[in-house]
Amino acid sequence: MLTSTQLKSNPSLFVFLPLFYTVWSDAVLTPSEIATIEGLIESQQWLSADEKTFLRSQVNPASPPSPDDLLSWKEEIKKAADQTTGKSLVDIGFQLVRNHGTISPQLLKEQGVLTNIEATLGFISHEAAYNFQSGKRESVTQQLTTQQTFDIGALEKILDGENAAIIKKVKTILDDPEFRYIDSGNLEIYRAKVLQWAQLLAAQGFGSIAYPKSCGGQDDMAAYFAIMETLSYHDLSLVVKFGVQFGLWGMSVYFLGTEKHHKKYLKDIGTLDLPGCFAMTEIHHGSNVKGVETTATYNHTTKTITVNTPHKNARKEFIGNAALHGHMATVFAKLIVEGKDYGVCAVIVPLRDKKGNTLSGITIEDCGRKMGLNGVDNGKIEFKNVVVPLENLLDRYTQITAEGKFSSPIASDNRRFFTMLGTLVGGRIGIPRAGLSASKSGLAIAIKYGDQRKQFGPEGAPEVPILNYRTHQRRLMPYLANVYALHFSLQYLTHRFLNRKEEEMQEIEALAAGLKSFTTWNATATLQECRECCGGKGYMSENRIDALKNDSDIFTTFEGDNTVLMQLVAKSRLTEFKHEFAHMNLFGILNYVADQAKTKITELNPIVIRNTDEDHLLDPQFHLDAFRYRERNILTSAAKRLKRHIDEGMDSFDAFNVSQHHLVQVGFAYIERIVLEKFIDQIQNTADKNCQAILKKLCALFALNQIDKNKGWYLEQGYLEGVKTKAIRKLLNQLCWDVRQEAVPLVNAFAIPDSLLAAPIATVK
Repeated sequence: MLTSTQLKSNPSLFVFLPLFYTVWSDAVLTPSEIATIEGLIESQQWLSADEKTFLRSQVNPASPPSPDDLLSWKEEIKKAADQTTGKSLVDIGFQLVRNHGTISPQLLKEQGVLTNIEATLGFISHEAAYNFQSGKRESVTQQLTTQQTFDIGALEKILDGENAAIIKKVKTILDDPEFRYIDSGNLEIYRAKVLQWAQLLAAQGFGSIAYPKSCGGQDDMAAYFAIMETLSYHDLSLVVKFGVQFGLWGMSVYFLGTEKHHKKYLKDIGTLDLPGCFAMTEIHHGSNVKGVETTATYNHTTKTITVNTPHKNARKEFIGNAALHGHMATVFAKLIVEGKDYGVCAVIVPLRDKKGNTLSGITIEDCGRKMGLNGVDNGKIEFKNVVVPLENLLDRYTQITAEGKFSSPIASDNRRFFTMLGTLVGGRIGIPRAGLSASKSGLAIAIKYGDQRKQFGPEGAPEVPILNYRTHQRRLMPYLANVYALHFSLQYLTHRFLNRKEEEMQEIEALAAGLKSFTTWNATATLQECRECCGGKGYMSENRIDALKNDSDIFTTFEGDNTVLMQLVAKSRLTEFKHEFAHMNLFGILNYVADQAKTKITELNPIVIRNTDEDHLLDPQFHLDAFRYRERNILTSAAKRLKRHIDEGMDSFDAFNVSQHHLVQVGFAYIERIVLEKFIDQIQNTADKNCQAILKKLCALFALNQIDKNKGWYLEQGYLEGVKTKAIRKLLNQLCWDVRQEAVPLVNAFAIPDSLLAAPIATVK
């Protein structure tokens, strides 16, 4: 076309070139497009018959332009596009005419008609013109970049809190070349390396830090939890190995034993000179510890205890440190004294001699390769009438008198059992904090990658970072808000546990169970999203997300299955609910009714449930009111449902069974409210105004995202109307857009050393 005699004799024909190129650019010229263009050509009175025939030949589907033709057309059009300030194909066409001649008065009169045809063909004028303009397109998406409005170091101090010194020390140790990651494919080499890492940490005094000073420790449980959380930026097999040895094994001796056990074992446990196990789980009973079948039978004549596994399915299974390294174990078993079953006790049982040989009566089987955590030597343990001295009974709550009788400071079997397990609730604090660190690592990798990785973009303009895309933001930013929210609530839980009073233990246990469940479920979802958001790079082992995903997946069932734990939370809340009403006098009942009425007036009136004002939607009081309303409503309805079933004659066990889904929601509503409250408390206690501002955005994002997730329930209850849920969804998008701009500084505040991320896609400077 460009070399045709018609164009040379009449340069005004160039005005059609941008239209022709655009309709041919998708390689298919439709009948309606042909008819529209042919109609345009016929309507142009200034064209000769030969020129019309020539122009019609350019839109003949039987004779399309060649690839070389289209390429030459595009180059010619681009030259003209860069020379004009016009915003349409017609403007570019007129510039082409100027480049090759002059614009005739007749053509100038047809400018409006040509523009109308452009619209008729379905072109968005400025979009079509952008295809040809070099460097002139400046979309908002292109312009979005990472910025920083707060001091990263100041936010890091807020996150680390009182444990900043020990956290920094652990990160420094882990950054040492001795802790460089190895290929985890060979089980023997990997397990040996994890043991070596644990020994190096023990040499730093980290293993014994929570034990009494008299036993080589520093009596600093807060530091222990901080160490566990920080180690979780490294290899999670190391974290579990560390937790089994110094937490489960050591803490069981510390909390369930008495001074004689502390003096005999704790120092060697803390230095890893005495590696051990925590043998609780049996394959047939799993979460039902009270139903364990292993027996510990007391013989008063010899003052010994015989530990026995009655059948294969009563073996201790999934026991960390058992397959290779453990020399002793805290074994949970039914205590039998004079033929009577006194419930679950804990007994120290030797497994191997100093040379590592398995002792008589002990059978240990390696669990083998797992989905993750293959640096931990999990095993199955079977006991065949293994005899240990009475002094091996951990006797803080379970004792045998000089006369050979059972004794306990707690008379009730149930209360004694739950008190014994309650002293070990620390595991349900360590695991979610480890899961939180895994989530932070995954987000640091995915967000930094998304900030660098460019793909697609406006036609004719450079590609843009994938983190600039709204869907990418909606996938990652809510999880970033979640980890900040959970960080502060886990700090609160840790503080409550460390400063506990006996009468608070039931509440703390429920809080630990719920936060463990919520945090580890969130970790699983976060890491899956991070993997997908990194595409093929996220699937590569060198970028660590695979290890983080596989190693943390078990956290949802470690220390109790999450769904079971959420039911435990619900039962605790129902007990408290029942207790509250049982002790409520007339004045209290009137206050309760008044509060319900107040809620209807202030939160359930037509104005509030439809209020879409941004200040209202961002108001923390609105968020708190919504969370508290949901929690109270679900709890009350669950109590009524259970009561109705039982009043109708249903067995209480069946009543709980048919209400399980409802009970899980009770747990979620309670935990979500706690998490929000603690996030708001942190914001109020943050003096640095810039840090406070970004935390407010993250808190609003967390709160509105949870409300959006539960919008079906809120709509059912009449707490929100559709117009308000739509406004919340719109505001969520905006918050994700805002938080994206500071997402990289926000993950940098985690201060994870590059050597621990070990992800090329996240550590490129």
